[in-house]
Amino acid sequence: MKRILIGMLLGLALMAFAGCGTQGAKEQAASSASAFATIEDDLGREVVLEKKPERIVVTSASFLEPLHKVGGDVVGRPDSKTQMPDYAKDKASVGKVYQIDTEKVLACEPDLVIINKGMNEKLVDTLEASGIKTLVVDSKSYENVKHMVQMFAAVTGEQEKGDTLIKTMDSKIAGTLQKLPKEKHRIAILHSTNQGLTVQLEGSIAGSAAKMLGWENVAADETPLEKNPDAAPYSLETLVEKNPEIIFVTSMGKMEDIKASMEETIAGNPAWQALPAVQQKKLYYLPQDLFLLSPGIHYPEAVAYMAKLVYPEVFR
Repeated sequence: MKRILIGMLLGLALMAFAGCGTQGAKEQAASSASAFATIEDDLGREVVLEKKPERIVVTSASFLEPLHKVGGDVVGRPDSKTQMPDYAKDKASVGKVYQIDTEKVLACEPDLVIINKGMNEKLVDTLEASGIKTLVVDSKSYENVKHMVQMFAAVTGEQEKGDTLIKTMDSKIAGTLQKLPKEKHRIAILHSTNQGLTVQLEGSIAGSAAKMLGWENVAADETPLEKNPDAAPYSLETLVEKNPEIIFVTSMGKMEDIKASMEETIAGNPAWQALPAVQQKKLYYLPQDLFLLSPGIHYPEAVAYMAKLVYPEVFR
């Protein structure tokens, strides 16, 4: 009899536990369904915003304009010399894009921090532990940028504005591609800093734009750097072997210093001078405001800029 009674009690307990579990799942689902927005960010996380964010901080200046285009505003942003729209100039600074100051972010009392993937993810755990929602955004490729616009439109509740912005960008790029001569080009993209040269792969900004233009990146099969999947080690021997028709140069640092350094390198090395791209003056420098950090919603301009360098007579 005792065994039967114990068995009945255990059964009731299990049923109650299962009921609690089911109820908990129902409450969680209901909570998610009643949330202002549920967004999958570029870390693959499901970010649930219970209400519309009112105090947003961004860690990349390239987020400012697209967020504003879909009805958003910020209380904090990083310093930037090239990508600061007028509406954000008087907003609180949270440091340099490569050195975001956590204390300055917290001082803004944000309810959402939009974080640049590949640069500031280390902030996620600290901010989430403080009860602050985070959204991690990748904006290197054009597809990334379109997803970014969709995420920002979800944050502001202005999906129609997001759709319109994406259609406008698509239309501009389609216009460039329509005018582009149907010629294949083999290109190389070098990235120059005060630490030397690396080769940019298809996942880089310039690499992504070149791929959209239908050009072959001769470094596409190179092994990426461990700490930078969008770049590979530079080798003059490999560059000579691959023999690209066109060489683009992206940079970090003062452009005049970068050009002077490249010219010195070329002048002092016969192998460089023998490259057809150099002999035919098809070595082009790309502007930092479009190709160092993400051009954001100015991706169409980045694509058009590269096209115009190669075909100035077509893109006047």
